[in-house]
Amino acid sequence: MTFVESLGNIPKKMKAVVDYAPGDFRLEEIDIPEIGAGEVLIKVGGCGICAGDVKTFHGAARIWGGNGQPAYVKPPVVPGHEFYGQVVALGEGAGTKYGLKLCDWAVSEQIVPCGKCRFCLRGEYWMCEVHNIYGYQRHDADGGFAEYMRLPVTALNHKLPEGFPLPLAAYVEPLACGIHAVERADVQLDDVVVIAGIGPLGFGMLQTARLKNPKLLIAIDVKEKRLNLAKKLGADLVMNPLKEDVVAQVKELTGGYGCDVYIQASGHPKGITQGLSMIRRLGRYVEFSVYNEPALVDWSIIGDVKELDVRGAHLSPHTYPTAIRFLMEGKVKADEILTHKLPLVEFEKGMALAEKGEEAIKVVLNP
Repeated sequence: MTFVESLGNIPKKMKAVVDYAPGDFRLEEIDIPEIGAGEVLIKVGGCGICAGDVKTFHGAARIWGGNGQPAYVKPPVVPGHEFYGQVVALGEGAGTKYGLKLCDWAVSEQIVPCGKCRFCLRGEYWMCEVHNIYGYQRHDADGGFAEYMRLPVTALNHKLPEGFPLPLAAYVEPLACGIHAVERADVQLDDVVVIAGIGPLGFGMLQTARLKNPKLLIAIDVKEKRLNLAKKLGADLVMNPLKEDVVAQVKELTGGYGCDVYIQASGHPKGITQGLSMIRRLGRYVEFSVYNEPALVDWSIIGDVKELDVRGAHLSPHTYPTAIRFLMEGKVKADEILTHKLPLVEFEKGMALAEKGEEAIKVVLNP
């Protein structure tokens, strides 16, 4: 390896989880990646397990290809995009470019934009046509289920400030995504806002929406433990669709009209039809979920019946600094969201906990 700066004690091999195919994740010893000019090598401090990692493991058609979608995963690849780490080596110019020095703690946005496509050149980097995301394309962007990571030359890296609570750093990525979703919802002071799906992302959306001070903030989920925590973290009301008619409840609370904003983060197709039934005419529907299979809805509701403003929300453009600040200042709480921390060798247990979601909310692997 050739570095301009390094700590000088970097080994040649590391432990990493490698994704070979659906259902085939293996803990192996592989080479520590080399870095070039403008690149950074970090020693991973922790990496969260995302619902997308679980869906990748189970071979979701949208991720592996199918239903008219191109294959997104390019194995073999090291999974993981919710990571943080300590800088142990800097390629030429990287320190100046990112304001980083050795031993700093840093995060990197989950997308590694190409910097050359139409979207990147227009500043819309989160829609990069190449669209490499850590943990899905080997060599272009190996992920954080490993002891070390290379942050490529076009990566978007952010230094964590002095005094940042490092155990919370694995929540920067989910929170940044949640902030973007709430920004897309354009929450107003008189709005009734519903967030469906109170997982790690939903908790970030909930707390961010709370900072917008809407008239009424409602959390919907099927897990009572998560609803109880949602009350603690800012929800005015919580509802369980397995126990009550949530559409009727929201309609009753709004004089029969429905909610002004509906953010779908459950990843379940029923959340879509629930939202289309619950939202008022001219309402704002924000779709964040990733689905295993195509979901069918009555599109006439969107146009002919309600003339809804339907907005997608993808990744976290320009929201990492805000997420870091919210966690640093305690405006968003994450201690009770990061429920399980496991060593890398127990990644299979971690994936199972994350998938079941009964006791675990966010599982973090610590290499």
